[in-house]
Amino acid sequence: MQPDLVNRILITGGAGFIGSHLADALLRLGNYVVAVDNLETGTLANIVHLKDNPNFRFVEANILDGTALQPLVESVDYIFHLAASVGVELVLEKSLDTLKNNTFGTDIVLKLAQHCGNKKVVLTSTSEVYGNSVEIPFREDSALNIGPPHIARWGYAVSKLYDEFLAMSYYQEMGLPITICRLFNTVGPRQSGRYGMVLPRFVSQATLNVPITVYGDGLQTRCFTHVRDVADAMVRISHLSAAEGEIFNLGSQNEITIDDLANLVKKTLNSESDIVYVPYSEAYQNDFVDIRHRVPDISKIKTYIEYHPSPDLASIVLDIAKYSLDD
Repeated sequence: MQPDLVNRILITGGAGFIGSHLADALLRLGNYVVAVDNLETGTLANIVHLKDNPNFRFVEANILDGTALQPLVESVDYIFHLAASVGVELVLEKSLDTLKNNTFGTDIVLKLAQHCGNKKVVLTSTSEVYGNSVEIPFREDSALNIGPPHIARWGYAVSKLYDEFLAMSYYQEMGLPITICRLFNTVGPRQSGRYGMVLPRFVSQATLNVPITVYGDGLQTRCFTHVRDVADAMVRISHLSAAEGEIFNLGSQNEITIDDLANLVKKTLNSESDIVYVPYSEAYQNDFVDIRHRVPDISKIKTYIEYHPSPDLASIVLDIAKYSLDD
């Protein structure tokens, strides 16, 4: 990546897995980064390597606290808004908090961005907004098929889709410069399996030589992308005025079944773990609904920036395992 103009940048959720890698990418370019996080799912361990960097500042605060957030927004040139409740297990356990954090928090961030001089906002959304869309791969203009409200997992999808509608309304009615990135299964060092993230959970189990637990039949497919590729793409797209008012899928098109992923992790790490299959009703809730296939169409973003996500999933597995051992 070539250096760009130096800016003062706010990252909400900056102590999170993706937020911390985004901070790394921005600091490499000489930018000044302010990371704000309430440390609910983020952790200081993710940013400990930045504590002595004079161009980095961490503020522990909740984005629902507009009074704490306003001076931070006033002090920067633009914002990456990543703060949200994430992870299947957390979403199911705290569905009400998920809805409040993801919708009210985004409303506060966008309102302050507009109030403080129409600061550019890059909003991270999720592949979950596609729901169980029958159109594969998912395109940014695909029809969305989100399930009913009595199934808790869809609350996360709806909250993030609401964020998108809110952001586009600010763009269309207020002229607030907005770019939306829908992320697909971003993985890499610093990601925790604590809230249901599948790859770090598999890596941890394989490293400990305990059973690798596959939920469901293992035939569901996903496309995994290294967090560094995602962070670099977000930085690149943030500088393009032509990308304002646009939605972009960010991910890989290298589709793999969860069963094959478990076997890949086991083989790559020379693990003695058995692979066992756990019904969704035991892992989550009786009414849990999984998305069978999740594959992005990434042709749109490739027309705006150079974007070539690494296809080497085994290297990503080793990267995660090395970080876990060093931690």
